[in-house]
Amino acid sequence: MAQIGYIDTLNAGRISSISAASLYVPPWDRGRWENLVGNLTEYKNQIVLRPLEISNSHELITRFNVISMNQAVEIDIYGSVNMSHILGGNVINGVGGSGEFARASYLSIFLTSSTARNGRISRIVPMVTHVDVTDHDVDVIITEHGWADLRGLSPRERAKEIIEKCSSPDYKDELWNYFDKACKKVGGHIPHLLPEAFSFHERFIRTGSMKQ
Repeated sequence: MAQIGYIDTLNAGRISSISAASLYVPPWDRGRWENLVGNLTEYKNQIVLRPLEISNSHELITRFNVISMNQAVEIDIYGSVNMSHILGGNVINGVGGSGEFARASYLSIFLTSSTARNGRISRIVPMVTHVDVTDHDVDVIITEHGWADLRGLSPRERAKEIIEKCSSPDYKDELWNYFDKACKKVGGHIPHLLPEAFSFHERFIRTGSMKQ
């Protein structure tokens, strides 16, 4: 789905065309709606709407060597991505074609700020409360602090990259402590301390902040 913000980007000259399965204009946004309808002749040469079977086709995404960039609600230290739920159960948006693009693209990038709500929420967490895209389909993670290239890395190597390069300084030490403790106490391919895996989320529910 192409959000109305894409039209703003098109009008600003930052992109030259839009290809999507649908275009959404909020019903209360009369200004943008009137602009779209009033300039259909111009926009029809810049916007192409195709069926989902084409726009989200794995074969076409792979053939065109697409570089996909998707948003994330939260990302865990091993690279699994939650992009649709808050605290595991509350839906905030749909996944759309993100799964298809993450898996089939030449380069799968996920972008997010490292924190939310004035720093009270860390978007890099020990374990995500809902998984939309598994770590296997995530190549690069980007936050305002840096980017982690995860290609070819083991889960433990990925954790080190994500914590060091993408997490907020306010949460980095606790993430390192969790990872180090999990490696020593549990070990294995993807070390997790199950009693502490959702400690960030539980603290937020209790206090309104993930900070210690």
